[in-house]
Amino acid sequence: MELREQILEGTLQVFNYKGMKFTMDDIAHNLGISKKTIYTVFKNKEEMLLSLVDYLFDGIKEEELLIYEDTEMDTVEKVRRILGVLPVSYKELDLRQLYVLKDHFPAVYTKVEERLENGWEMTIDLIQQGISEGVIRPIRIPILKMMLEASLEQFFKRDILIENKISYQEGLDDVVEILVDGIIQY
Repeated sequence: MELREQILEGTLQVFNYKGMKFTMDDIAHNLGISKKTIYTVFKNKEEMLLSLVDYLFDGIKEEELLIYEDTEMDTVEKVRRILGVLPVSYKELDLRQLYVLKDHFPAVYTKVEERLENGWEMTIDLIQQGISEGVIRPIRIPILKMMLEASLEQFFKRDILIENKISYQEGLDDVVEILVDGIIQY
């Protein structure tokens, strides 16, 4: 594993028990490397967080591709799984803590929003396929996309999940269930 990836993985581990209050010292201690070594890869916490957003979303896209190409699942199951995908290695992360991004790291929050809004090609293709197969009712796909994006953005803007003791995965599963059950053709 290259140093950059090692630092990002270490950051995820530290984030999971310290939330957004982690420091570069915490990461260095966790990885058993010097803080100076971290600064050879990332000039500051914000740059690291920006890279971490891409790292997380790239992992999600890899999982989406596996679902998309899976020949064992039917189209509805693929849509359900792809909308709620979270890589296995991220299942234990407390992503509820990300709601503090907007106030403390606006550039990172903007990047999260951008990544949520892009990369929908496989999902849209599956929904169109489901409509063609007659297993998904004809819907306006941009509306469904907007509804899911808005739901996830609310997770990052507010502490609703923490207040209600709901994990990020549980919240995501609930949103997907409500949305997908609303589009299935009966």
